[in-house]
Amino acid sequence: MANGAGLSHYNIIGFVTIVDVDRAKSFYGDTLGLRLVSEEPPFALVFDANGIMLRLVMGKQLPPASGTVLGWQVPDIESVVHALGVAGVQFERYGFLEQNDSGIWTSPTGARVAWFKDPDGNTLSVSEHPEGK
Repeated sequence: MANGAGLSHYNIIGFVTIVDVDRAKSFYGDTLGLRLVSEEPPFALVFDANGIMLRLVMGKQLPPASGTVLGWQVPDIESVVHALGVAGVQFERYGFLEQNDSGIWTSPTGARVAWFKDPDGNTLSVSEHPEGK
């Protein structure tokens, strides 16, 4: 886009649809440790995800989703997976991927990824990426 009209200089906002507001509030706040910024019924719960606004949109039903809707890039996936496991997060197992005992898959590029679900069944992930990738 010409004349600086692009979006590369602006913060992104994450949107995830939820149905069970109380469970989502507890999961994202208590289990994942995100700070609740505001509650805006009947629209959204707003969390701070390390300076990124995450809006959990209050819906009557979940839209069909195929794949990961939200992920966090972490420096040490083993320690994050362990800490989340201690907090009660259960990691997904996929028969078509070769995952280690912690549920972590290593991609052909060397990125390491583990997936889990929120209380409404949205697929979330944590990933560790090699330098420069």
